[in-house]
Amino acid sequence: MRAIKIIWLLSLLTLSACSPTLSADSVPASPYDNPPYDKDNRFAEQVQPVLDKRCVVCHACYDAPCQLKLGSFDGIARGANKSPVYHGDRLLADAPSRLFIDALTPGEWREKDFFPVLDEVSVGNNQLNNSVLASMLALKKSHPTNTNQPLGDKFEFDINRDLQCPTIDEFGQYQKDHPEWGMPYGLPAISDSEHNTLIQWLQDGAPASKPVVISDADERGISQWEAFLNQESLKGQLVGRYLYEHLFIAHIYFKDEQGDTRFYSLQRALTPPGYPFRPLATRRPFSSPYEDENADSQRVYYRFMPVKNTVVSKLHMPILLDNKRMKKWRKWFFETDYAVTELPGYEPEVASNPFVTFAQLPVSSRYRFMIDEAQYTIMQFIKGPVCRGQIALNVINDHFWVMFLNPTSELIEQQDAFLRKARHHISLPAEAESNALPTNWIRYAKQEHDYLEARNDYIKNNALKAVNIDLNLIWQGDGNNDNAGLTIFRHNDAASVVKGLVGDKPQTAWILTYPLFERIHYLLVAGYDVYGNLGHQLNSRMYMDFLRMEGEFNFLTLLPQQERQKVWNYWYRGDVSSVEKYVAEGHQLLGETALTYTTNNPLNELYNRVETHLGSVLSRTHLLENGFTDTNSLKALTSLNQFSGKPASYLPQSSIVLVESENGEEVHVYTLLRNNAYTNISHILAEKERRLPEEDTLTVVYGFATSHPNAIFHFKQTQLPQFYEQVTALKNEQDLQTLFEQYGVRRTSPNFWQVSDDIHHWYKARYPLEFGYLDYNRLLDW
Repeated sequence: MRAIKIIWLLSLLTLSACSPTLSADSVPASPYDNPPYDKDNRFAEQVQPVLDKRCVVCHACYDAPCQLKLGSFDGIARGANKSPVYHGDRLLADAPSRLFIDALTPGEWREKDFFPVLDEVSVGNNQLNNSVLASMLALKKSHPTNTNQPLGDKFEFDINRDLQCPTIDEFGQYQKDHPEWGMPYGLPAISDSEHNTLIQWLQDGAPASKPVVISDADERGISQWEAFLNQESLKGQLVGRYLYEHLFIAHIYFKDEQGDTRFYSLQRALTPPGYPFRPLATRRPFSSPYEDENADSQRVYYRFMPVKNTVVSKLHMPILLDNKRMKKWRKWFFETDYAVTELPGYEPEVASNPFVTFAQLPVSSRYRFMIDEAQYTIMQFIKGPVCRGQIALNVINDHFWVMFLNPTSELIEQQDAFLRKARHHISLPAEAESNALPTNWIRYAKQEHDYLEARNDYIKNNALKAVNIDLNLIWQGDGNNDNAGLTIFRHNDAASVVKGLVGDKPQTAWILTYPLFERIHYLLVAGYDVYGNLGHQLNSRMYMDFLRMEGEFNFLTLLPQQERQKVWNYWYRGDVSSVEKYVAEGHQLLGETALTYTTNNPLNELYNRVETHLGSVLSRTHLLENGFTDTNSLKALTSLNQFSGKPASYLPQSSIVLVESENGEEVHVYTLLRNNAYTNISHILAEKERRLPEEDTLTVVYGFATSHPNAIFHFKQTQLPQFYEQVTALKNEQDLQTLFEQYGVRRTSPNFWQVSDDIHHWYKARYPLEFGYLDYNRLLDW
C-alpha cells in the first residue's frame, strides 16, 4: 500500500508556524478571539495587498503549507498545523479543518491543534519576539535568495515532500538547520517597503480591520435569493436542497462591479433568513444537518456568507445570480408540472444518491440546470475538494473535448423513465462515507457493468427507433450558450477547463448525459471528502475510471460501428486493467450512425464536424487571434499549437508566457501546455512506464488555462519565431536549460516579483470577474 502514495495530495512550499505550549487541562484561547482593531484600516488597505501578491500565491486552498492560509485575517489568526490535508494513504479519515466552517475563532482552532503564527504572548508594541511569521520574514531578509541561480539540493520542491512546520519554541532549531528557508520559501525576498509594512503591523499587535460593509445592492440580492432558496412548500425545499448541493463551493455574486465585485458562498444553517447564523459544519453538503437524530423535522435554510479569503485562481468559480437566472430556474423547477409529496432524508444511502434524493424533480430540469453553466459544473471537479491531486486527475487524459447530449433529444425523457427504474441499483462511494474499505470498487464495477447493460437494453427497446445517431444528439447551446463545447487539460496533479474546443485535435472526447454528469458531480464534488481515508479515495478514483469510459463511449457512438472498437483499442493500448475490460463489455454501442464519412480517418473527420456543428456558439476567449496578429507572431503561435513529437516532452507541463511588443505598449499573456501521451490511463500506478513522449503535443491558449504554472517565460514579440524554433528543436535537458536561460524567469530572479505583478495586473484588467492569484507551489527550480 505504500505505493499508493502516488495518490497523495500532501501540501507544499513555505514553512511557517508557531505557538507557546498550552497546558493540557486548560481551555485553549487566543487574544485574537477578540482582536484589536485598527481605525486606519491598515490590514485591509496595506497589509493584505502585500500578502496577496507575495504570500497567498503559495498559502491558499487545502494545500497551503502547514495549513497556514494567508488570504484573510482569520486565516493568519488561526495559525498553522503540522498535519497535511492531502494525505492520501491515511487509514482513518481526519477531522475536517475548513476555515470559516469547522471553527470560527482562534481559540476554537487551538482545540484542533492549530498553533499561532502571531505573537500571542508579548504585550505592548513589540510583538515580534514570539511571532513565527515575523521570524520567517526576518530569516528571508537575511538570506534573500535573489541570486538568479538554481537553488539546488538545499531546497525541496516536491509537492508531496514532508513539510517543516516549526512552532515558536522550535524556530531556533529550524533556523539553524535551514537558514535559507525563510518566507517566501524558495522565492526572492520581498521589497524593503513590503517587508517594513508587514513587520510594523506585526510589531503593533497585528490589528484587524473592521468587516467590509455589504452594499445595498448585495443586500437586496441576498434577500431576494434567500427567499427563493427557502420557500415553504415541499417543492421549494427540495429544489433549494438540489441547488445548494450544486452551488456550495461557488463564488456567487449579484452584480458585476468591474474588478471590485464582492463574492459570497452558499451555506446551510438552522437559522432562517434575517437572523445571524453559524454555518453547519457537516463533512459533506448532504450529510445530516442534525446532531440529534430525532430532530429531522427541523427546517434547514440556505444562507449567503461573504467570501473573506483573497480570491485565488485555483479556487475561483464565479456564478452570477440575477433576475435572468432566477427566471430560468423558476421556469425549470417551479413552472414545470410535477409534484413533490415528501422530502427525502439524509441517510448516507439516500443522500449520496441524487437519483434517489431528487427523483421527484424532473430530469430535464436538473439537466438544464447543469449544462446552463457547464464550465462551472465541471470546474467544481477541478477546483473543488480535489483542489489538487492524482486521485482524481491521473484518471483523465491531458487534453480532451467535452460536449453534451442535446436536452431536447428524445433520450432525455427516456433517461427519466429509465432512472425511475434503475436509481436504486446505482450507488456511489460516498454511501460508505469517509472510512471505506478499498475493495468497494469491485462492487461498483459490477454495478456499472449491469447499469450499462440495462441502459442499452432500455434504449434499444424504447428509443433507438425514434432517435437518429447523428450530430443532432449534441447540444448546440440553444444557439447562444458558449458552454456547449469545453476543453479540459490535465497538468500532472492539476487541471483546468476552458470554454471552446481549444487546441489541435484532442486525445479523446466525451459526450455527457444527465446521469453521467450528475454521477461525476456526486463522486468528485458533493460526495468527495479530501479528509477521507485511503479506501474512500481509491474507490473514488476507480469509480471515475468507469465514468470516463462512459463519456468516451458516448462520443464513439457517432462513429461507424466497425470503427468504434478500433478507436477504443487505440485509446487503450497496452496493458488495460481487467476491471476496465469488464466494464467496457457493458458498452454495447447500439445502432449504426446516421453520419456518412468520406475519409479514411473517421475520428479526425468527426472532430472537424463537431467543431463545425458547434461553431456558432463556441467561445472565442482563448483564440490566438486575440493576441498579437502580425504574420510572424501568429504563425509561430499557431505552429506551436499544432506541434507534436518528442521535443514537446522536454517542456514543463504548464507555462505562463508573457510577451511584450518592442516598445512595451502592447502586452499579451498565453498559456503553453504540454499534453502527455500514454498507452492508456487505466492504472493508478506505473504512469511513467505508460508514457509515449514521441506522441506528446503542445497547446497554446490565449490568456490563462492553468492556475498552477511550472514555469514563466517573458520575452519580446519579435522573439516569438525564434522561441518556436528552439522549442521544436529540443533534444535533451541541456537544450531545455538553454531555452530557460534565454526566455525564462527563474524563481530566484531579482525581477521575479515584477514579472509576477505584470502577469496579475494583465489578468485582472483583461478578465476582472475570473481573476484570481496564481499558485506558485509547482514552479520548477531550473
